[in-house]
Amino acid sequence: MENIQEAKTHLSRLVELAHAGEEIIIAKAGKPMAKLVPYTPPCPPRKGGFLKGQIWEADDCWEPDDELTELMTDTAIEPSGDNRKS
Repeated sequence: MENIQEAKTHLSRLVELAHAGEEIIIAKAGKPMAKLVPYTPPCPPRKGGFLKGQIWEADDCWEPDDELTELMTDTAIEPSGDNRKS
């Protein structure tokens, strides 16, 4: 942990350490006040519609599926039998 005066004096060195991946805590009167970390550029905003024309759905994809509904609602969550070791 660096105090503010030391950080002012050694800012260039501290920036290099942060750039190398080290987190530097700057304190005032022994109390942490700030953290110097490596800069990470923001991700560019996502643009909607970039997959337009590449995705399709079957005509019946939103129709009820009785077999799937039964599998999801009427099947035991745990396999039958107790295979746990005591």
